[in-house]
Amino acid sequence: MLTRNDLRRTDMSLLVIFEAMMNERNVSRVGEKLFLGQPAVSNALSRLRTQFGDPLFIRNGRCMEPTARAEDLFQILTPLLDTIAITLSQTSDFDPAHSTGTFHIGLSDDVEYGLVPPLLRRLRQEAPGIRLVIHHTDCNRMSALLASGEISVGISYTSELPATAKRKFLRMIRPMVLRADTARGGLSLDEFCHRPHAAVASMGSLVMDTDRALKRMGRSRQVVLDVPQFSALAVLLADSDLLAVVPDYVARAMASGNQLRAEAVPMELSAFELSMVWRGVANNDPAERWLRSRFSELLSDNSRHPLSVVAA
Repeated sequence: MLTRNDLRRTDMSLLVIFEAMMNERNVSRVGEKLFLGQPAVSNALSRLRTQFGDPLFIRNGRCMEPTARAEDLFQILTPLLDTIAITLSQTSDFDPAHSTGTFHIGLSDDVEYGLVPPLLRRLRQEAPGIRLVIHHTDCNRMSALLASGEISVGISYTSELPATAKRKFLRMIRPMVLRADTARGGLSLDEFCHRPHAAVASMGSLVMDTDRALKRMGRSRQVVLDVPQFSALAVLLADSDLLAVVPDYVARAMASGNQLRAEAVPMELSAFELSMVWRGVANNDPAERWLRSRFSELLSDNSRHPLSVVAA
């Protein structure tokens, strides 16, 4: 058994590389995630194999499959590394104005497009030296990204989460319809069903809910255009008769300066909860608490900040 003196000769960075390999299963991706060259990662794996007396990872095509010994070590080491990281982070106060820290954030496409740009401008004013790394996610991927530690906090519509994750409600996601024509008056249900529609794949729940609501009324619509995300939607809607059902904050952001109109959907649609979620081990981290406080203040429905103009 190792003694405290033996621990002086243990390179803790090897354990971080081991954890990353368990999550990524690929040497190149581990290098990209940890900003290391491939030879450095390979050398670290060799040292880990010697230290633990086990191959740990066996190549299977492009993937490195963990051995049973690696799986056992992962279950033991992950909570220990979390504890060490959070303990070290609590030894000093967080000063956003002078921080050069890096934050890994998970954002759904609608949040990134409709809510985050003005938020980022505010964060840049308060903490000009921090680095924000945004990871695209959705309700299906959020749990895995939190569990792996790839992100510390995320904002999206969410469902199942790791048992240790925390969640805070921010606002309701209320559907609105976007249109580019200049006809006066709101859309009737007949016109809504008759006009062609564009759908955004990243908003699968909203797309399905719209179609289910129409089906209950014995109606339907024709989706003629599917796009993967919101970035090109405004251009595609312009000068067309296409309609698109999107979250309220996306509709208002997209209608601003894009010659589009945002208005109520001419039928009853469910609203979804937009939440902020984060890793339990980061709950008391001063830097993470600061970041979450900014998200909570600037993105919530009850915010008094000018961003609240996008609230429904």
